[in-house]
Amino acid sequence: MNRLAEETSPYLQQHKDNPVDWYPWGDEAFARARDEDKPILLSVGYAACHWCHVMAHESFEDGETAAVMNDLFVNIKVDREERPDVDAIYMEAVQALTGHGGWPMTVFLTPDGRPYFGGTYYPKTARHGLPGFTEVLRAMAAVWDNQRDDAVGQADQLTAALGRAAEIAPSGAPLPGPEAIAAGRNTLLSRFDNRWGGFGPAPKFPQPDLLELLLRAYVRDGDQDTLGMVTVTLDAMAAGGMYDHLGGGFARYSTDSQWLVPHFEKMLTDQGLLIGVYLHAWQLTGEDRWLQVLTETIEYVRRDLRHPDGGFFSSEDADSEGVEGKFYVWSESDVRSLLGDGADEAIAWWGVTAGGNFEGWNILYRPVFGELARSSAVEDSRRILFEAREKRVRPGLDDKVLTEWNGLFLASLAQAAAATGRDDWLSDARAAGEFLLANLRRPDGRWLRAWQGGKPGRHLAFAADYAAMVDAFTHLAEATGEARWVAEARTTADAMLELFWDDKAGGLFTNGNDAKALITRSKDLIDNAVPSANGNAAQALLRLGALVGEGYYSQRGEDILGLLAGLIGQHPTAFSRALAGADMVASGVTEIAVVGEIDELVRAVQRRYLPNAVLAWGEPYPSPLFDDRKDGLAYVCRDYACQAPVSDVDSLVAQLGSTPAVSG
Repeated sequence: MNRLAEETSPYLQQHKDNPVDWYPWGDEAFARARDEDKPILLSVGYAACHWCHVMAHESFEDGETAAVMNDLFVNIKVDREERPDVDAIYMEAVQALTGHGGWPMTVFLTPDGRPYFGGTYYPKTARHGLPGFTEVLRAMAAVWDNQRDDAVGQADQLTAALGRAAEIAPSGAPLPGPEAIAAGRNTLLSRFDNRWGGFGPAPKFPQPDLLELLLRAYVRDGDQDTLGMVTVTLDAMAAGGMYDHLGGGFARYSTDSQWLVPHFEKMLTDQGLLIGVYLHAWQLTGEDRWLQVLTETIEYVRRDLRHPDGGFFSSEDADSEGVEGKFYVWSESDVRSLLGDGADEAIAWWGVTAGGNFEGWNILYRPVFGELARSSAVEDSRRILFEAREKRVRPGLDDKVLTEWNGLFLASLAQAAAATGRDDWLSDARAAGEFLLANLRRPDGRWLRAWQGGKPGRHLAFAADYAAMVDAFTHLAEATGEARWVAEARTTADAMLELFWDDKAGGLFTNGNDAKALITRSKDLIDNAVPSANGNAAQALLRLGALVGEGYYSQRGEDILGLLAGLIGQHPTAFSRALAGADMVASGVTEIAVVGEIDELVRAVQRRYLPNAVLAWGEPYPSPLFDDRKDGLAYVCRDYACQAPVSDVDSLVAQLGSTPAVSG
């Protein structure tokens, strides 16, 4: 075993028996590099990453390659999900050097951590235009030994360019208004794939926050083309092989333009963000097929990614038995053998053929968009195939619990439970909140990034973790009517602003002021696979400020938007979560208070798509929304100026406006 044996990350544990003398990220590795005047080889990946496994099998498990690595470098292995701060800094360097990025990421550093060369996957021996890994290793060690000035000069230039996002100052531009929503909508329309949905060519990622942006735009413009982009994309994703038609849930992305062939790993973040957009689309349109998708996706997470005590695991691998997608694919003969007389209908329903659609196998999909409601016969076939699949060797499970990812999922789960009236979902949402508080927050109140196998990780939580938990706690309060979740949101927000706030320019640094310094202190500003820390925090702070009537939170949210205002105007789709916050400011937050136990009034609000509203009900907590209010009444306010109180659903609905509500 090497030094990874005691790490809590399942990804690092995968490498503990490598012949490579791996170090985790930390002082020990850098001290050795300085003492021996050796460069550092930094390898970054994650447990569900297919090409990370390929490089591990080819090189890191190979004794000859490991000997070269151990002789020439101090080797550090990082789980990008545990250390997104490290990953972001060096990914920026790799993208600057090569024009692209990805995982596994391979970066060569000076002993003090500055990058001088980098790339992604390298095969063991040269092929497809890529140099062999040992060839790269020897070349980079030679540069360090024989061209030290060039290496240090390159490192100086790259390091100076890193973290420039943290140097952005407020431009003085006004906060974006409705015109920015419209501009984002128009940008997406220009990139929209009318046939298959989504934006741009393959590979295609779900990009749920862009779909959320379009739902906001549709509420404003009522343009059917706006809604059509959402409809086509949601239907195409749910029809394609990227969606698991037997067990629910979505793969990470599609390798083709049709959403047919996925990269098979399933990530908790994608499930959380996608159930959010399917939920909101269902609330807005009442389309039952989208309720089916969000229900099956939530049930997948509850079944396969939930810790018995309440938290949610990170991901399932793309590979099983060393083969990508093996768990999910079928031959026509297997389907016929299992289903007997029911095979023909199921084969037609899921597009199964003798030749298959993926390396001779069949990825199940729906050939017809928008038709997901299964007949009883097809449902019986689904159950039979699912039960047969459960007997296969499952993909690897990354069972660490990440604070940020759980917060993102919890926010969507709480909203879905409230909108559908599913008490079992609400119970799981509560349990998740309790689990996170018990296991990922230290007694002194400091949140941690990860937990695994009964042990909290050693890494402090980042701004993204805090932002996600503020958002999750406010949604949990709105779903349950329990005051304690508002208190937890305030406590977390206060700590976030104390630990991460930039007193000079505004906005949140990625790392807290109590964290060990990296080569630069960066800010997470641009939305990627998950919302940026600053965009999510802006929206969460605005919602919290409206719930508790505390201008400090709202102002900090607006300060973040002010920092980003010029950038949002230029690139609205890169800042969709922040743009949602700007829409809240431009529209004004609608504050709804239901005083007393009036379930029908609460449900009337929870069933509706109200992206710029907050709901206070149930147990009172310190807030103007509860001050001097009478039991049995609902109050609809904006900036604490309220309409006449009402006691019946029809009057409340009239005050909420024209946004429809789903039945139930």
